[in-house]
Amino acid sequence: MIAFIDTYRDQFGVEAICRVLQTADCGFLTSRGYRAAKSRPASTRAVRDRMLIEDMQRIHAENYSVYGYRKMHHAMRRAGWDIGRDQTARLMKNRWPARSSSGPHAYDYHPS
Repeated sequence: MIAFIDTYRDQFGVEAICRVLQTADCGFLTSRGYRAAKSRPASTRAVRDRMLIEDMQRIHAENYSVYGYRKMHHAMRRAGWDIGRDQTARLMKNRWPARSSSGPHAYDYHPS
């Protein structure tokens, strides 16, 4: 939600956006809470994730960008990181969205 407010704050203003989100009954924060969240330092998890992603990018590039999360997990462990498989999958999902294939597959055929 913070990113959403950051995107539209110049157009609508923080107070107006928070007011609309509160009336939508999604339990969102006030404009005061938004400002507190913006001034809060990054969490320990966010800082560690940034460091992990930098090393993941390097390892991913060294391996021709073909590693999935299981192989990436093993590669990160070999590089000395204490990282879980689910955390590896989460970071890879956020960093590299799944690619979709375009074009016909061998099993795609149209009978005449």
